[in-house]
Amino acid sequence: MCGIVGYVGDKSALDVVLEGLRRLEYRGYDSAGVAVVAEGALTGRKKAGKLANLEKELAENPLPESGLGLGHTRWATHGGPTDANAHPHFDADGKVAVVHNGIIENFAALRHELREAGVELLSETDTEVVAHLIGREFPDCAGDLAEAMRRVCRRLDGAFTLVAVHADVPGVVVGARLNSPLVVGVGAGEAFLCSDVAGFIGHTRDAIELGQGQVVEVRRTGVSITSFDGAPAEGKPFHVDWDVAAAEKGGYDYFMLKEIEEQPRAVADTLLGRIGDGGRLQLDEMRMSESELRSVDKVIVIAAGTAYHAGMIAKYAIEHWTRIPVEVELASEFRYRDPILTRDTLVIAISQSGETADTLMALRHAKEQHARVLAICNTNGATIPREADAVVYTHGGPEIAVASTKAFLTQLIACYLVGLYLAQVRGAKFPDEIQDILIQLAQAPEKVRETLDRMEPVKELGRLLKDAERVLFLGRHVGYPVALEGALKLKELAYVHAEGFAAGELKHGPIALVDQDLPVVVVVPPADRPLLHDKIVSNIQEIRARGARTIVIAEDGDEAVVPFADTLIRVPELPTLLQPLVATVPLQVFACALADAKGLDVDQPRNLAKSVTVE
Repeated sequence: MCGIVGYVGDKSALDVVLEGLRRLEYRGYDSAGVAVVAEGALTGRKKAGKLANLEKELAENPLPESGLGLGHTRWATHGGPTDANAHPHFDADGKVAVVHNGIIENFAALRHELREAGVELLSETDTEVVAHLIGREFPDCAGDLAEAMRRVCRRLDGAFTLVAVHADVPGVVVGARLNSPLVVGVGAGEAFLCSDVAGFIGHTRDAIELGQGQVVEVRRTGVSITSFDGAPAEGKPFHVDWDVAAAEKGGYDYFMLKEIEEQPRAVADTLLGRIGDGGRLQLDEMRMSESELRSVDKVIVIAAGTAYHAGMIAKYAIEHWTRIPVEVELASEFRYRDPILTRDTLVIAISQSGETADTLMALRHAKEQHARVLAICNTNGATIPREADAVVYTHGGPEIAVASTKAFLTQLIACYLVGLYLAQVRGAKFPDEIQDILIQLAQAPEKVRETLDRMEPVKELGRLLKDAERVLFLGRHVGYPVALEGALKLKELAYVHAEGFAAGELKHGPIALVDQDLPVVVVVPPADRPLLHDKIVSNIQEIRARGARTIVIAEDGDEAVVPFADTLIRVPELPTLLQPLVATVPLQVFACALADAKGLDVDQPRNLAKSVTVE
C-alpha cells in the first residue's frame, strides 16, 4: 500500500515524481503530496483525494524548479484522508520531509515523548512522528541524513518504508525499509527510490534490491547502502524485463481491460522456457533439490484474496497429480492456529507483489518451524521470493488495476507447473502423462484468446444487470474457487453483495437466498466428468424452479444445460483441472462491465489498494 517516489538528478524532480506517482496510484489514492528542495529551502504541496487534486493545486501554486524531491500517494491507516494527514510530513523547522508506507507500531509512545518535549503535532498520522525524530537527530549527525535515519529506525517498531530529504542536504535522498517494499532505480547521473519499479520505469530499467533493515542513500553519483546499525551492506542489482509501455493503458479505458486482454500473452510467458532436454519439465528458479522434494509429505498453500483462490485450485491439481495431501490456508489466519509443520512440509506462498504482509509473516512463521517454502510471485526482487527457499516467477508483467486478473491466471499456471514438477521428481506420474498435460497447458493461451473473442454478450449482460443488488455464484470441484473469485471481483469492482458457494451446499442453507429474478452464475464442469456435471445441472434446475435468473458458463458442445440457462456463456474445452483458465475470464469481464455501467472507477475501487503491505 501507498506509493513512494524519491528522485535526485538533472531532470525536473517535480515532473519525475508526479509521473512516478501516476504509475503508483494503484497502491493508494486517498491523498497525495510532493516536496522539493530548492535554494536551501524545502517546499511542499499535498491534497486529500486522488492525484488529480494535487495536480490542480500545483497548477495554482507551483513549486520551484529542483532536481531533488519526493512524493507519496496514500492508502490511509493512521488518520483519515485529509490534507493534514496527507504525506509528506515535515519536522518542526520545516527542513525535513518524510513519506512513509507501513505502520509504526510504537508511534503512540513516540508521539507522547514528542509532545512532552513541546513539539506541536499537526496530523493524526504515525508518519509525522518520524519527521520530527529525524529533525531532532540531524543536528548531532554532522550533516549526515543517512545517520539520522539510521538512529530513528533503530527506535521504530513495525513494518515501514521511509524516504526523506533535508533542506540542508540538497543532493541526497535517503530511504529505509523493514518489512515493506523499496527499490532503487539507477540511471545516468540520477537515482530513484520507489515502492515499485513502475515508479521509475520511464527513466531506467536498472534497479537494486534492498534487503531487510537497510538504509540507502542515493546521489546523482551513486548509491550507498548500510544496515540500521551502520555496517556497510550491498543490494542485489537486477534488470527490469518490461518497458514503460507495459505500465500504460495503451488506448484502453481502464488498466483492467488491458490486463484482461493481456492474459493470453501472460499465460504464454509463464509457460515460456519450462521444458528442458528430453521434454522434462524444468523450473530454473527452483532452489530445492529433487531429494528434498521427494521427502515432502504435506503441502500447505498460503495466500490472500485472489491468490487464495488460485491456491484452492492448486490443491485439486497437486493432490490429483502427486497424491500428496494439500491444505490451503488464508495467510492472515495461518500462524495464529499453531499449524503443524515439519522439515518435510512444503509451504507454497502465493503473492503477485511479493510484499503481501500477511503472506510474508506466514512465510516467516513456516521457516521458523523449519518447513521449506516455495514462493509463486510476479515481482522480481520482492521480499517474499527473496526470503523463500525457492521461487517460481510468473513473468506476467505489471498489473496496475487493483482487481487482479492476469495475475490469477498466471498464478494458476505456476501452480500447475509446481504440481507437475513434484509429480515428475517423485515419479508419481509417467513421463508421457506429464507430457500430455503440458501439451494441454500449451494450448491454454489460445483457449484464453478464444474466450476473450466471445465476450461482447458478457459485457452486454454486465450493462443489463447494473442495478442488481445481489448475485450468487455456484461451482463444483475447481469450479467452486472460480465461483469465489467471480464473487470477489463483483464485490471489489461494483460494490454488489456477491457470494460464491460450493453447489453441493446449496440445499444446506444458501438456497434460502434464491428468489424471483436473482442472478445466479453457475460454473459447469466439463461433460467428461459426468458425476460432477450431472449434479450441477440438477442444481441449476433447483434454483431455476425458484425463479432465479440462471447465467450458465459451460464448455462448447455441452447441450445438457441449454434448457435451463437464461443466459449461456460458452468457453472452449479444456480438461476439468485446467478449466478455470477459461471459466474465470467471463467473470472478470462481467464484473468490469457492470462496474463501468454503474459509473464506478474500475481500476481504483474504494477502500482498496493493490499491494497490501500492512497486516
